[in-house]
Amino acid sequence: MENKYNEFKGQPRLPQFADPKRYDLRLKPDLVSCKFAGDADISVDVVSHTKFIVLNAAELSVDPNSVHFKSSNKVFEALEVGLIKEDEIVVVEFGESLPLGFGVLSMAFEGTLNDRMKGFYRSTYEHNGEKRNMAVTQFEPADARRCFPCWDEPAYKATFKITLEVPSELVALSNMPVEEEKVTGNLKTVHYQESPIMSTYLVAIVVGLFDYVEGHTSDGIPVRVYCQVGKANQGNFALNVAVKTLPLFKEYFGAPYSLPKLDMIAIPDFAAGAMENYGLVTYRETALLYDDKHSAAANKQRVATVVAHELAHQWFGNLVTMEWWTHLWLNEGFATWVSYLATDSLFPEWEIWSQFLEEATEGLRLDGLTESHPIEVDINHAGEIDEIFDAISYRKGASVIRMLQSYLGPESFQRALASYIKRYACSNAKTEDLWSVLQEESGEPVNKLMNSWTKQKGYPVVSVKIKDQILECEQTQFLLSGSHGDGQWIVPLTLCCGSYEARKSFLMQEKSEALDVKDLLGSSSSKGNPWIKVNVDQTGFYRVKYDNELSARLRYAIESKNLSTNDKYGILDDSYALSMASHQSLSSMLALMASFREELDYAVLSNLISISYKVSKIAADAVPDLQNHIKLFFINLFQCSAERLCWDAKVGESHLDAMLRGELLNALAAFGHDETINEAIRRFHIFLDDRNTTVLPPDLRRAVYVAVMQRVNKSDRSGFEALLRVYRETDLSQEKTRILGALASCRDPEIILEVLNFLLCSEVRSQDCVFGLAVSFEGRETAWKWLKKKWDHIHKTYGAGFLLTRFISATVSPFASYEKAKEVEEFFASRTKPYIARTLKQSIERVHINANWVQSIQNEMNLSEAVTELAYRKY
Repeated sequence: MENKYNEFKGQPRLPQFADPKRYDLRLKPDLVSCKFAGDADISVDVVSHTKFIVLNAAELSVDPNSVHFKSSNKVFEALEVGLIKEDEIVVVEFGESLPLGFGVLSMAFEGTLNDRMKGFYRSTYEHNGEKRNMAVTQFEPADARRCFPCWDEPAYKATFKITLEVPSELVALSNMPVEEEKVTGNLKTVHYQESPIMSTYLVAIVVGLFDYVEGHTSDGIPVRVYCQVGKANQGNFALNVAVKTLPLFKEYFGAPYSLPKLDMIAIPDFAAGAMENYGLVTYRETALLYDDKHSAAANKQRVATVVAHELAHQWFGNLVTMEWWTHLWLNEGFATWVSYLATDSLFPEWEIWSQFLEEATEGLRLDGLTESHPIEVDINHAGEIDEIFDAISYRKGASVIRMLQSYLGPESFQRALASYIKRYACSNAKTEDLWSVLQEESGEPVNKLMNSWTKQKGYPVVSVKIKDQILECEQTQFLLSGSHGDGQWIVPLTLCCGSYEARKSFLMQEKSEALDVKDLLGSSSSKGNPWIKVNVDQTGFYRVKYDNELSARLRYAIESKNLSTNDKYGILDDSYALSMASHQSLSSMLALMASFREELDYAVLSNLISISYKVSKIAADAVPDLQNHIKLFFINLFQCSAERLCWDAKVGESHLDAMLRGELLNALAAFGHDETINEAIRRFHIFLDDRNTTVLPPDLRRAVYVAVMQRVNKSDRSGFEALLRVYRETDLSQEKTRILGALASCRDPEIILEVLNFLLCSEVRSQDCVFGLAVSFEGRETAWKWLKKKWDHIHKTYGAGFLLTRFISATVSPFASYEKAKEVEEFFASRTKPYIARTLKQSIERVHINANWVQSIQNEMNLSEAVTELAYRKY
């Protein structure tokens, strides 16, 4: 094989010799030996004169004697069957050229049900105290080839006729409803209806013991939620969301749901959050199950948005599919954006569009790196695909879609989407296909506008100042490193002046533009020097830097409660980013934070809390002697809101207040507020004696567990051991992941080492390990030493895939010295792999950014006086 088939090696795509049209697939998984056998008859259209058929296969053994090609009445036996491991392809060579046109390629194969949560894999569960295996598939992006030989690229759409042979007592599910079932002894053969045309990455099979709850949409489509035996009632909330969401999307996209049923299933071991397989959507338990007694408000919201995201894919992704992984963002960015649209329609009281800004912030954070990537990425190898399932594809993708919808207007945007779905249904599309339809529908230069956002990485910061009623705007590429990139964008600028009635929008196409705002200033209700807010409602994916005069006016507008939630969020978030990039002093950032002392809005306070954690950590590196003052400032800042909400929920309070209470108490505990920690520990002890007590509802648990860990050290381990006991007793994934996150907040490095080792033991499912990696500031060095020591083991356990990248980003990114960045580079120099390369570069860049920020803070004049004044300010 060494020099054979060289022309097929190292290619990003399969050669176009034949197109698959239909897979007749029979699989027999053995859940005890964890092996499976299968055979496939693949109807293909041979489109060029060739002796070869080349398709994907990985970790499969193909029986060479079973391979043949049948065309009209002639059978061609395979001369040779070559598996090329590194390219994940199988080359079938025949003795003569195959006739053009239709034929059937047949082969038998075997494989292993792996434990790596990709391909055809095994997940474990307990039934009546006995540990059992289930068989599950996870094929996106490129792992259908681990289950059966196939053309494993999104553009090769075909129909699938699947048959399973499984133990007769088990539930066996696939994309389509069961057509026929035959029981022979203790085995059953299940034949499924043939699917419509679809990509291989959307094929799904699940075999195991499950309960389910069932409902129907308004037009009669049966929807089921499957989960482990005994947990069926935890599926009701997701079922309710799904039953209402399908008709909503049918109306929005102007096309019905295209399959006869929808199943959603919770899988105990699952790498991603969920996977939109056509008609059989798989989920982590935490993203599908909701338990009234033990789930928090935040869990409920997560279930709703994830279900809406996956169901959006049934149209955007499954019915219309990206042509190649370069256009992945179309799938993910779009599903993310539209999941907020659906959730807002079902739960308007959640004010979900304000929370969408957290998605935008994550996109802006990653895209402020030199090591970011454009929304559209050239993919040259299947191994590169995993790393682009990131905040650019999902979050920047969703944010630029929101920006475009805001610019074109919702009606025009929706009409265009319906036309796009209609035009490309059962087919594949590229980014420019969507732009063309939107351009036709709206008459706006969508292609030109959007290319500047999808084909180059990064985004601008628009600097604004006012001079003689002229607003001077200048755009430069924003980089968190503080340097200036050379990107330029077409920016949909919006601004309002003194009130939301006085607003203006225009397309900024040059590097700098001057805007006459005389008419706005004249119509503004606040005479004198009114505030000016650019990027109204934060619909644009860019940052804004105001001069000192405009900044002061906006601070006053915040204190006077004149601004919307989204605008307050944007001013805060931009200020934080500018401070990190050393474009603005830390003291001016802290002064802005102080103006939010009486803040009531969830989205703003939640971001204020996240920023306070990061500022506190960077200050510990830069100015350790001021750290206690900074913590005191944050405690004073959050106490006002915490006292308004107090510890116990009020009857009929909002979902947002329920989420906020936990976040505020968590912050007070993390900053060492003794009263909060003491009260948390008191409630925890009551809870230990009575798991059903009302003093520790799910919304408070994370905060209380964090508070408990603040007092744990090697000489007093009782809180740690009590939390491990709770972890071992609960069978609810949401509770387990809450505890793992809290354990990592301990300040004692020796305990942190125990926590990290616990993450790798058999009691923690490997998908959940990542929840315990965000260790305290004091545990940073311990975590890095641990990662180095355990790297080979971790790498072997996780293989390629995005869970592996989380170990690197969580452990490396918090550091703030150039020496540490060099040490990390040296360690990974001999251990780099294509699937971690991007994450590694980004994490090292974050260390450099932190180190720059530390230097800038150390050079700041009068910081000590400013911090002391804020910490001891009397309100």
